[in-house]
Amino acid sequence: MSAREPEARGYPRVEIIEEGMREGMQIESASITVEQKLSLLDALSRTGLATIVVGSFVSPKWTPQMAQIDELISRFTPVPGVTYTALALNDRGRERMKRYMPPLSDPLDVPQTLVHLCDVFVRRNTNRSQAEEIAGWDGVIERAQRAGATRAGIAINAAWGSNWLGPFDQETRMAMLQCQYDLWHAAGIAVDRVWIGDPMGWNLPHHVGPQLRAIRERWPQITRFHLHLHDARGAALLSAYEAIQTLGPECTLVLDSSIGGMGGCPYGGHGRLTRMIATEDLVDLLNELGISTGVDLDRLIEAAAIAEEVVGHELWGHVSKAGPRPRGDRLFPMDLPFIETNEQAQHFRLGPSAYVGAPSPWAKPIESPARPSTREDQVGSGA
Repeated sequence: MSAREPEARGYPRVEIIEEGMREGMQIESASITVEQKLSLLDALSRTGLATIVVGSFVSPKWTPQMAQIDELISRFTPVPGVTYTALALNDRGRERMKRYMPPLSDPLDVPQTLVHLCDVFVRRNTNRSQAEEIAGWDGVIERAQRAGATRAGIAINAAWGSNWLGPFDQETRMAMLQCQYDLWHAAGIAVDRVWIGDPMGWNLPHHVGPQLRAIRERWPQITRFHLHLHDARGAALLSAYEAIQTLGPECTLVLDSSIGGMGGCPYGGHGRLTRMIATEDLVDLLNELGISTGVDLDRLIEAAAIAEEVVGHELWGHVSKAGPRPRGDRLFPMDLPFIETNEQAQHFRLGPSAYVGAPSPWAKPIESPARPSTREDQVGSGA
């Protein structure tokens, strides 16, 4: 069986939503200019990413990083085939967003109910209580009925734990999902998808897998799973991998990620260290699993370099630092000199100029029967 046959291996279809311009920028400096953001957004648009969240329509008083969202959307260059969305948390934000449709698309293609398991976080983040979120479900469902909706989604946020209330168990998660499911079912609208968010980085693979299996067992008609995983404690990519291993080819797994891994909410307690799955690391993993993404990893790595220039500090992706696993004509020169610094390690994308002056102890060119010498090896030995 070929390594490039994900369905034969039982993997779900995987979709990536790029959150760097929204989740990433909202926790970075408010002094980043529109021109800088445009350079990153346009670079991301050229990578082959299918969906990019460009920002959020929120109060500039509390999220000054999004104060110029209107100018950004007015000036960026949409690429055909790319879906651009944005976040809006209330009616005012949604009305503002509608003015830019197109080029923006509604991020919710079907109606959805949502509740945060942490009442403290939702109060801090959206100035609403958990009880108010639940009270709003009826209105969401009524509007969906009037619009003639036939499908809907159910959603929980802060699903695995909270920095203020501690961990939440699977029984609690399933109960909140069941309440939503029952209301949609009573309204005659089928539920075929679920969204699970983790803004404070409590996800763990041995909790994510059982949760997804429990949903599939209780509601086999739910085949679309959207995970928004933060990486404050370094488990997000592990949890995403567990989700890939858990769901079958009849399912679609949507994963939110961010270029360089940047991301975080100022209301969650970790700031920039909340992080997300680095998009370049996720694409590399999917490539190695044989799951098609349509993303040009080389261009994505260049976008990560631009992202670091824009935010003015090192980001947290791995593949953008060490490169993808070299194969074929990308194998490293056998006479590669000592590589010690982050800058020198960038030779995988910048070539020998990245390690000019690095010490090289080889008295003569390295040769091996395991690999024929190439011109690149000779270039490496002369550095």
